[in-house]
Amino acid sequence: MARELRRLLISLERLRAAQGQGQPRLAITDGEAHYLRRVLRLGRGDAVAVVDGQGQLWSAELAGDGELLLQQPLAAPLQQQPAAQPRLVLAMALPRRDGELVWRMATEIGVDALQPLVAEFAQVGGQGPTEGRQAWPLERWRTIVREATEQCERLWLPQLEPPCNALEWLGGTPQGLGLIATTRQADLPLLEALLAHEVQPVPVDSASPHTISLAIGPEGGWSEREMAAAQAAGWRAVSLGEAILRTSTAAIAAVSRLAAWRQLSCASCPSPSP
Repeated sequence: MARELRRLLISLERLRAAQGQGQPRLAITDGEAHYLRRVLRLGRGDAVAVVDGQGQLWSAELAGDGELLLQQPLAAPLQQQPAAQPRLVLAMALPRRDGELVWRMATEIGVDALQPLVAEFAQVGGQGPTEGRQAWPLERWRTIVREATEQCERLWLPQLEPPCNALEWLGGTPQGLGLIATTRQADLPLLEALLAHEVQPVPVDSASPHTISLAIGPEGGWSEREMAAAQAAGWRAVSLGEAILRTSTAAIAAVSRLAAWRQLSCASCPSPSP
C-alpha cells in the first residue's frame, strides 16, 4: 500500500524533531506544503509517504495546519531497506551540456554518490575550464537529485559532492575499485567483461561495505597528466565500446551497466545461513 503513495523526502534530523509520542507531528515547509497541496492536490486527511533518504519510510497523513501526522513511531518505520552493495560512485567531468540530466538519470538508475569533476580538457557552457571563475549551482543540483529520489521511489538519497579538480581527485586513492573510462587505447577490457570475470558479488547483508567508483571524462578526453595520475593511484582503465560517446551518454551507459550487474549479482548471491 505504501508504494502507491507519493513520496516526500525529509531528513532524519527533521524527523527526529517531530513532536508527539503515539503519532508524531511534523511541521512542513512552505515549499513542501505547495508541493503537496498545489502540485499533488492533496487535502486534509490524505496520505503520503515520508522517506528519510537513509533507507526508511513512514506513512503520514496531511493535517490542515501545515503538519504531517506520522502513522508509525520514528523507531518503527513502515519500511526499512539496507544500502545496496556494492556502493556505486559516479565521478563525471562536467560536460558542455546535459550535466543536470545526468544527475537526475543516474539517481533514478541507482547510483549512490555523485562527484562532479573539472577536467583539463573540459568545456563547461561552451567555454574552457572554469573552476574558480564561477559559482557552481550545487544546491540546484542537489534539489534535482532529491526530486529524482522522490520520483523514482528510492529510499536512499545519493550524495552529490561539490565539484573538484579532476587531476587532484584522480591522483588520490580510489574508493574501493576505481575504474576510469577512456577511449583510443588498445586492449582495454570492456566494463562488462571486467565486472563479470574480476569482481566478486557482495552479499546484500555484508558487514563490509564495498565501493565501485567510475570516472567519466570530458568530451575532449582525459589529459595525459590526468590518466597518468589515475593509473599511478590504482585506477583501472576500461572501455565502454568502440563508439566515441558524449560525456552524458557515456555516464548513463556506464552506470546502467553497473546497476544491472549489481542487481544480477545480488540476485545470485547465496542466502545467509539461518
